[in-house]
Amino acid sequence: MTTAEQAAFSDAAEFLSGGLRPHECRSCGTCVLVKKNSIQHTSIQWTSRPADTCPVFADADGPSALLDTCPKLADSIGDAVREGTLAVADG
Repeated sequence: MTTAEQAAFSDAAEFLSGGLRPHECRSCGTCVLVKKNSIQHTSIQWTSRPADTCPVFADADGPSALLDTCPKLADSIGDAVREGTLAVADG
């Protein structure tokens, strides 16, 4: 791998996983990794299979992969941002 390829790989890895921190959903307790890149952009990385731990995904009609996100988790993340326990990267 060239130096440029290594740098690109490192940049991509940092973008995808850098700044992720654990967040426990206040509704069901499911733990995910979260990064708020901006007020509008939230990166979520599930640490478990969503349908196994999140009641919203478990109760989904059809494949849970078709769900964009859990609204209760989104509310929980929003609450954490408003309370200052989860920072927004762009301030």
